Amino acid sequence: MFQQRTLKTTVRAVGVGLHSGERVTLVLKPAPVDSGIVFHRVDLPDSAPFRVGPSLVNDTRLSSTLINDGVRVGTIEHLMSAFAGFGVDNVVVEVDAPEMPIMDGSAAPFIYLLQSAGVVDQAAPKRFVRVRKPIEVVEGDKWVKLEPHDGYKVSLKIDFQHPAFKKSAQTITLDFATTNYVSEIARARTFGFIQEVEMLRTNGLARGGSMDSVVVIDEYRVLNDGGLRFEDEFVRHKVLDAIGDLYILGHPLIAAFSGYKSGHAMNNKLLRALLDDPDSYEFVSFERDEDVPSSFHALPPIGI
Repeated sequence: MFQQRTLKTTVRAVGVGLHSGERVTLVLKPAPVDSGIVFHRVDLPDSAPFRVGPSLVNDTRLSSTLINDGVRVGTIEHLMSAFAGFGVDNVVVEVDAPEMPIMDGSAAPFIYLLQSAGVVDQAAPKRFVRVRKPIEVVEGDKWVKLEPHDGYKVSLKIDFQHPAFKKSAQTITLDFATTNYVSEIARARTFGFIQEVEMLRTNGLARGGSMDSVVVIDEYRVLNDGGLRFEDEFVRHKVLDAIGDLYILGHPLIAAFSGYKSGHAMNNKLLRALLDDPDSYEFVSFERDEDVPSSFHALPPIGI
C-alpha cells in the first residue's frame, strides 16, 4: 500500500514575513491520518485550526493567502510546495503572525525543516486526485491547464521583456518521474524589481523583503551577490510556486499542469474550476506500490 505521510517529530523555525515584515515563529507538528494540512494562528486566542483548501484562498496579491472566518495566513505557497515535494499529507502548521516566514525566498529552508523532523508512513493509503479530462482557465493572453497524465508533469512559460530575463530561459518542462524536486526546484528563489518596491510597500506589501530573501532586479541586471542559483531560476521559481499553489488542493495531483504567464490567482481559479466539474477528476489510492505512477516513487525516503 502506498501510504500517507506525516512528520516524525515537531520542528520550529523563526523568520520574517515577506509582505508584513513581522517576526514569525513557525511550528510544524505531526498529524493523524486523513487530517490533511491544517493551519493554526496561535497568536489569536479565539482562532480555530482549519484545513487548507482552494476555497479559502481569498488574497492572491503576490502570494497565496488563506482567509478563514477573518483569520489570515499568508504566503503559504513555498511551504506548501515543500510539503508536496516531500510527500507530506498530514501536518499541523502553527504560526504566530499573519504570514509564513519568507526565509531565503525559496522552499529549501522548509525542506531542511522537514528533513530535520523526519517523515514517517502512516497506516492509511495516500489519496491522489487524478485528472480525467482537460480543464483550462484563460484570462486575456494568460492561461493555465490541467490534463490527464500518468504521473506529474509541469510545463511553464513566463514572458518578461527585460535584459535580465533575456539571458535566462523562460520556458521549462519538468516530468517528476525524472526530476528531483529537492535538488532541481526547491532552491529557486522569488524575484522582484527594485523600481516596484516603493509602490508595493505603499500597498502594505514587501515590507520584509531584502536581498537575503528575494532576487532583486534593477533596470538591467540581477543585483544579488552571486547572481542566480540556476541559469533559469526565474521560471523554476514559478514552477515552485505552481506546485505549492496546486497542493492547496490537499492531495497530490496525477496530471500534467501547463501555463503561460500564470500566477497565484490563475492557479487557484484552475483548482476551483477542477472541483466545480465532478467529471473532471477522481480520487484514487493504490494497494500495490508498483501501480503508483513513477513520479511519486521519487519522493524522499522516510526516516530522514
